[in-house]
Amino acid sequence: MEKIEKRTDYCGNITEKYIGQDVNLYGWVQRVRNLGNLVFIDLRDREGLVQIVVNKDSGKKLMDIADSLGNEYVVQVKGKVVKRSEVNPDMKTGQVEVDATEIIILNKAKNPPFEIKDGIEVSEQTRLKYRYLDLRRPEVQQAIILRSKILRATHEFFDENGFIDIETPILGKSSPEGARDYLVPSRIYPGSFYALPQSPQLFKQLLMGAGFDKYYQLARCFRDEDLRGDRQPEFTQIDMEMSFADEETIQSYTEGLLKKIMKDVKGIDLKTPIKRITWTDSMNKYGCDKPDTRYGMLIHDLSPIFKDSDFKVFSGAIADGGFVKGIAVKNGAKEYSRKKIDKKADFIKRFHAKGLAWVKFEDGEFSGPVARFLTDENKEALKKEFDLEGGELVVFVADKWKVCCDSLDHLRREFAKETGIIPKGVYDFVWVVDWPLFEYDEGLGRWVAAHHPFTMPDDEGVKLLTTEPHKAHARSYDIVMNGDEMGGGSIRIHKRSIQENMFKALGFTKKRAYEQFGYLMDALDMGFPPHAGLAIGLDRFAMMLADKDNIRDVSAFPKNASASEPMMHAPAPVADQQLADLGIEVEEKYQDSVKATEERLEKMAAEDAAENSTWDK
Repeated sequence: MEKIEKRTDYCGNITEKYIGQDVNLYGWVQRVRNLGNLVFIDLRDREGLVQIVVNKDSGKKLMDIADSLGNEYVVQVKGKVVKRSEVNPDMKTGQVEVDATEIIILNKAKNPPFEIKDGIEVSEQTRLKYRYLDLRRPEVQQAIILRSKILRATHEFFDENGFIDIETPILGKSSPEGARDYLVPSRIYPGSFYALPQSPQLFKQLLMGAGFDKYYQLARCFRDEDLRGDRQPEFTQIDMEMSFADEETIQSYTEGLLKKIMKDVKGIDLKTPIKRITWTDSMNKYGCDKPDTRYGMLIHDLSPIFKDSDFKVFSGAIADGGFVKGIAVKNGAKEYSRKKIDKKADFIKRFHAKGLAWVKFEDGEFSGPVARFLTDENKEALKKEFDLEGGELVVFVADKWKVCCDSLDHLRREFAKETGIIPKGVYDFVWVVDWPLFEYDEGLGRWVAAHHPFTMPDDEGVKLLTTEPHKAHARSYDIVMNGDEMGGGSIRIHKRSIQENMFKALGFTKKRAYEQFGYLMDALDMGFPPHAGLAIGLDRFAMMLADKDNIRDVSAFPKNASASEPMMHAPAPVADQQLADLGIEVEEKYQDSVKATEERLEKMAAEDAAENSTWDK
């Protein structure tokens, strides 16, 4: 039986302080260099690399073992730490090396399908199929460790501030509102299903009614929705709720949490209080409700300048109740040719814009397609509005308010990336407050809750719920960083009458409201306190702090863009008996597909066994 002796330290921590000491190390062989009379071995673990040295004076047995090592072999190394003759400044352990006295091979390794190092080019499918190998790569490990540091800081902060960590159920009841649920069939109640939680929203509100006062949880959530780079079917929320709290209280605690995370994880002193912007100002200045405040290039409403313009594209849009809005791109006059600008015009058509007008301002003169329509008064107004200095490209969108906002938001982000004005290593937070209570869903053709149906309207909004609900504003707030929504929250409804009016405004019938949420409305009649809360998306937050483009890079075992997992082959068909126990039968139209999947998985397993198994040896 292998005896595992105590490790002295991690390989990546063997620095000058260990010189002259005997050490016992474990790790993976990163690389072997045999120079004949000298063998160098790079030994790797989660903390980094250290160089192991074996020379002819170590004896033939040790030299033979060193020479037999292959990449990714798992080994134990004993030896003395000595100062290197040639320092490697690129390694944390570059001042030292370990003069080996014993090497024990704990496990051999076949040649991996890709090199275990950073910067490799390999498909995501291959990375996920061999995720246990991909996770050995330093950059991947560091992203997972960073996520762990966020979790540790979160637990410490909430514990220090008197919050109680309470787990809420994973198996709950389905609600047809919002994204699709993941359903879990019940064997005991055939035809009935649990749903995996999209969030612990109602459970945490009920905990406030139960008197727990300060709740938090690192909540696992599940949504069956189309995937993007910042989405996974399962994800984690940093979830909090408080009784007897207003917006400022929740925001203050959130800022305290963010301050601790930024300090502990990134070594950055976050300045608080975090600035605030209303939803309306955010839309008008940035074109969206998640503004990137790291740079300027703000959107300007130019409608007052062009309402009487001879350029009918502008004046006509304004006369029809629309707007003319624009942004100025510094140094854009030389950077952007007509051809490049035409591509931008095509780009914003996906946001329903009819076109893109533009002028350039150089050497005190305006040029471009729109320049001939500009009066002297227009020119002076534009120079003043944008504080034009020369060299700018000014682009305009004339359309409905929402189209102008969407188009210029995306243009602004594109121009910022291309002109290099986004500062590196900056994490800029902003609160977006004073949201509309409802938003119009073009696809559904009706008003829906901007956040969720349990958000408290402001005082005027409570009155508007029964008359003009679409004009109501919410007591809600989002926290945004670098143009991405990190999280959001609100004051919750704590009175039955307001909750019922909210459901009415959303088009619920009394029957439907009580079938889905009767327990909540009954609870609100049982002495429910005012309460509020917030949730931060851990995966997205970790992705941004790790400077990654995809949340799959900060999840240990993520799904791919098709919501499947190539290593375990999930999801996969199950045995007929399992389906029968649940009272489930696969429809005939899907049976061929299920059979094909079963055959494919069986073939893959058989090939794997034939090629690699030691079963019959």
